[in-house]
Amino acid sequence: MEAGKLSKFLKNGAIWGFIVLELIFFSVAGEFLSLSDKAFMDLDNMLLLLKQSAPIGIIAMGMTIIMVNGNIDLSVGAIFALSAVILLDSMTWAAFAGLGDWVIPVSWGLALLTGVVLGAINGLIVWKTGVDAFIVTLGSMLGFRGLVFMYNGENPTSSLNWTLVDFAEAQFLGLHTATWFLAVVTLVIWYVMTRTIHGRNAYAIGDNREAAVNAGIKVGPHMLINFMIIGFLAALSAVVFYSESGSVNPNDGQLYELWVITAVVLGGTKLTGGSGSIVATLGGVLAIQLLRKGLGHIGADTSTVNLVIGLILIAVLFLDRQLNAKGKEELKI
Repeated sequence: MEAGKLSKFLKNGAIWGFIVLELIFFSVAGEFLSLSDKAFMDLDNMLLLLKQSAPIGIIAMGMTIIMVNGNIDLSVGAIFALSAVILLDSMTWAAFAGLGDWVIPVSWGLALLTGVVLGAINGLIVWKTGVDAFIVTLGSMLGFRGLVFMYNGENPTSSLNWTLVDFAEAQFLGLHTATWFLAVVTLVIWYVMTRTIHGRNAYAIGDNREAAVNAGIKVGPHMLINFMIIGFLAALSAVVFYSESGSVNPNDGQLYELWVITAVVLGGTKLTGGSGSIVATLGGVLAIQLLRKGLGHIGADTSTVNLVIGLILIAVLFLDRQLNAKGKEELKI
């Protein structure tokens, strides 16, 4: 198989083949190593896996847009945490005391607005200063996390609204609320990236920014919108997750940016931009969650899970580099 065709196959289909291998491996290994009476591919186990994939998966859809665009956002974990704090704390504000359950959409709106504003701050700085998004969002990651600690110290922020909990724990057609949110977000972002001018421009800018500028694409405003989208999705992820849990710690969301980036890269999106698939990103999210759940199923600890996923990420990046090497007649692996 030619290098170009092999590269395309790996990006578009290999992640789903990897998921099938995971399912087979952990199902067989679980028969010998698991202490649980349930089979790994038990229906309830798989439905729970989809639900647990939602927080990372929702953010990963936004990260795909950002990375296809040729940027990166390291602040999503901090945006996730700060939006969660606003969500839960605003439910206890005296100004909203008379709203009853109507406080739920108000608090949701404030949390989502927080994510959009923080994303806009990132986008404006990247646009107006020309500083690389990696540096900008590294700084905002620290700054936004600092705001979380300033807001309530090291104490958790808690507010349990049972109407909200019932909504978050509800199931429709067998799928949890969080799973439906992930499905809808995936469908919407897929449509944006494949059926709209904005999506086509994202690929064009990521592939060759200078050519995009020469073609009349307004790169700065375009990037601003993308950072606002990922800010919104990070906040939406927090809304979905904390509507059920009702309590957020200041350190919540740490390392989310790494899990999200790993899922996106595992799905075949280039770190250099210009190439990526929303459907493959969903595969990357599910693959990582399967690894985490599968390794836990056979008794592996957290450090082993992180080690395995780290090694897989390195292998994927190395293979991608080899497959995309220019001027080489054959792969050197």
